[in-house]
Order: sequence, then C-alpha cells, then structure tokens
Amino acid sequence: MKKEIHPEYKTTTIRCACGNEVTVGSTREDISVEICSQCHPFYTGKQKLVDSAGRIERFRRKYAKFQQNDKK
Repeated sequence: MKKEIHPEYKTTTIRCACGNEVTVGSTREDISVEICSQCHPFYTGKQKLVDSAGRIERFRRKYAKFQQNDKK
C-alpha cells in the first residue's frame, strides 16, 4: 500500500434511530442511520403484506370459476 493516500481506518459506532448501537471499523467517525436490523420489519417478523390496490381479490374473482370446475 502506498503511504498517506488511504483514509485512516478507525473504530466507530453506528447509531440507529431506535437506539441500537453497533461498533464497527470504518473510515468515518460517527454514523447514524434511520433503520437497522433490530427495528426493520423484515428482520423483526412484524412485516405486513399491504394490498392497497386489491390485486389479490381481483385475482381470486378472476380465477374462481376455474377452482369451481376442478371441484366437480
């Protein structure tokens, strides 16, 4: 590595808006983020499927006659 062209690598703390703190190595000093793995719905299991356009219901109505034919 060439000397004096690389940024200084140091230990820093990442702070989330939820209060979670993680210590990592970085070239930046203090990092703040809005969302982390402790509060993100995908990782916490609190994710909700939102069907605001009604796509699922339209699909069920469209293919309901095929399901009825299979039952006969």
